[in-house]
Amino acid sequence: MSLFEMYLQLGFKHIIDIHGYDHIVFVLALCAGYNLNQFKKILILITAFTIGHSITLALSTLKVVNVSSGLIEFLIAATICVTAIANIIPFKAKNNRVVYVLTLFFGLIHGLGFSNYLKELLGRESNILTPLLAFNIGLELGQLLILAIYFALLFITVQAFRSRNDFWRIFVSGMAFGISVILMINKAPAVF
Repeated sequence: MSLFEMYLQLGFKHIIDIHGYDHIVFVLALCAGYNLNQFKKILILITAFTIGHSITLALSTLKVVNVSSGLIEFLIAATICVTAIANIIPFKAKNNRVVYVLTLFFGLIHGLGFSNYLKELLGRESNILTPLLAFNIGLELGQLLILAIYFALLFITVQAFRSRNDFWRIFVSGMAFGISVILMINKAPAVF
């Protein structure tokens, strides 16, 4: 297996690992605000998110940025909370750029959450560009898998069971909100 393939698999497995469920919950919360007709917009959002966490992964791996893991874990939970609230009490931006920039910013925060894991792995590599690129592509592919499963379930329930898209939006956002509050409570002692 090549170095690229190895880090591609690591990135993919890291994102779909149920033990790192906070990232999965964020992606689901991000998807919940959109319906089947807005699939292209969510793809752009997921890519903006990936760009954000790619930047901080690179900066952290190169030791340009170093932030307390306790603070980052709390902020990741906060991004989930804000996204869930925005889905339940919809925020109407005048244009999509505000939403894209906010998603990119949230990606910066989530990227710092991956950074310790990746720094440990890349510490043994002489060239980090290829592994970093492969890892990020693996993360993006994992997010696209989560996205595909989510929208397949949404399609089935909306079409087959004639449920409303609002049901999914509120259910997934409520679940994400509850999980994020529990995570913030658990992570707060490390921050405050």
